[in-house]
Amino acid sequence: MPSKNSTWEGLSQDDNWERDVLNRLAFATLNEQRRNRKWRVFFMLLFFIYIFLIYATILEPDWHRFIGEDDETASADTHTALIEVQGIIASETEASADQIVSGLRKAFKDNKTKGVILRINSPGGSPVQAGYINDEIRRLRKKHPEIPVYAVATDICASGGYYIAAAADEIYADKASVVGSIGVLMDGFGFVETMNKLGVERRLLTAGEHKGFLDPFSPMKEDDVEHIKTVLNDIHVQFIKQVKEGREKSLTNKGKLELLDNPILFSGLVWTGEQALELGLVDGLGSSSYVAREIIKAEKIKDFTPKPNYLDRFAERLGATMANTLTQLFKLESNTIQ
Repeated sequence: MPSKNSTWEGLSQDDNWERDVLNRLAFATLNEQRRNRKWRVFFMLLFFIYIFLIYATILEPDWHRFIGEDDETASADTHTALIEVQGIIASETEASADQIVSGLRKAFKDNKTKGVILRINSPGGSPVQAGYINDEIRRLRKKHPEIPVYAVATDICASGGYYIAAAADEIYADKASVVGSIGVLMDGFGFVETMNKLGVERRLLTAGEHKGFLDPFSPMKEDDVEHIKTVLNDIHVQFIKQVKEGREKSLTNKGKLELLDNPILFSGLVWTGEQALELGLVDGLGSSSYVAREIIKAEKIKDFTPKPNYLDRFAERLGATMANTLTQLFKLESNTIQ
C-alpha cells in the first residue's frame, strides 16, 4: 500500500505536467494571434492601395497628367508651349537637363506648337546641365526655324538660369526680376587653424601629387589655387561666349549690339529686370501670358513640363513597404518555430 507522501508526490508531478501543457497552449495562441494581426495589417494596406487606385483611375479627371503621359488636346487651334525651369539646375532635380530637354523635344514635336516659352525661376546650378539645355535649344531652333523660343524670367534668372535663357530668340522679365550673375564660383571652408587649436592631426594619403588639392583640412598651396582659377576662368569664358552668341541676333536687330562689349555684364553682378533691359540682357518686360498673347500670338498655353511620375514613386514605396512587411512576418514565423 503506497504511503501518503508518495501519493502527494504523484499529484505534484501531474500538476506540473498539466501546467506545462497549458503554458504551451497559451504561448501558441499568442503567437497565432500575432501572426493574424500582422496579416490583418498587410491586407488592410492592400485594401487601401486598392481604394487609392480606384480613386485615381476613375474619379481623377487628369489621371493622364498624374502619371506623366502626354496631354493631347482635341482642339485644332495652335498653342504656346511652356516648359518650366524651376529651382537648382542639377542632374537629380526637376530642372535637370534630362527633364528640360524631354519637355523641349515634346513641345517642338507637337504640330500645334506655334512658339515655345521657357519660364525660368532659377539661381543657377551646374554649368554642365545648363550647357546641355543650351545646346539642345540651339539644335531645336535650327531644326525648327518656324518655331521661336522665348525665355521669361520670373523671380530670378541668374547664372546657369541665364545660361539657358541666352539660347532663346528673346528674353523677357518682370521689372523686379533678378537677372544676371554671369560668372563662375567655387567656395568652401578651411579648418586648418581649428584643427591646430583642437590638437587634431590630419592624415591624408594620396597617389598623385595634386590629388588632395584644396583639401579643407590642409593648408592651401598657391599652385593649387592658380590651377583652379584657370579652370574657373575657362568655364567663365565659355559662359560669356554662349551669352554673346545668343544675344547677338536680338541686339543686332535692335541696333544695340555694342551693349555686349560692356565688361560689367560678365562680372557676376545681378540686376533688376528694368536694369537688365537697359543693359541689353533682356528684350522686354512681360510675363508668360504676355509673351504668348502679344508676341507669339497664341494665347492658349500648353504645359510641356515633365511631371513627376507619382505612380512610379508610389509603386517603389509600396514595394519597399511590402518587402519590409514580409520580412517582419518571416522573422515572426522564424521566432515562433524556434
